[in-house]
Amino acid sequence: MMAKRDALSPIFRKQMSEKVAAGDLPFDVPEGAVVSGWFAMGTELNPYPLMKRLSEEYGCKLALPAIADGKLIFRAWEPGMQLKRVGFGLSEPGPESPEVDPDILFVPMLAFDLDGYRIGYGKAYYDGGLSRLRAKKKIVAAGLAYEEQCVEHVPVEPHDQRLDYVITEEGVRFSAGSD
Repeated sequence: MMAKRDALSPIFRKQMSEKVAAGDLPFDVPEGAVVSGWFAMGTELNPYPLMKRLSEEYGCKLALPAIADGKLIFRAWEPGMQLKRVGFGLSEPGPESPEVDPDILFVPMLAFDLDGYRIGYGKAYYDGGLSRLRAKKKIVAAGLAYEEQCVEHVPVEPHDQRLDYVITEEGVRFSAGSD
């Protein structure tokens, strides 16, 4: 799936990230909500245009994921803030940035199916993070991907967390509310 995504042209990837950002969202965005995306790596769909839009239109506070004590957490982030480089080419806010619990969590993926499951990068960080957040409060977990990342079926393990939505440049591809 990574090779399939890597084959998408840079212009197409940029245009599709902007198309996702400009599209209607299938959920309400509360004024001042905490929204977490990720710092796009390689050929991933870039969530930044959507995060920027939500910050500007709804006054959302932004966050990025970080790993602390082997767990996925989320730290407050503002554009231009210095990020620290960590393993696998990732960047994240440092410990000086306060930990926050997102209200809306955009999730990266390698592949997704129309049942709301995703394939990540194999470490289950997002599954653990989603599980902990959902135990604390109601959140919206929306996967962002290119349409080309849709597969017939994603293998599901007991720890896998189902997304509330999957959004591509073609619109909402999965909504838990339409089961």
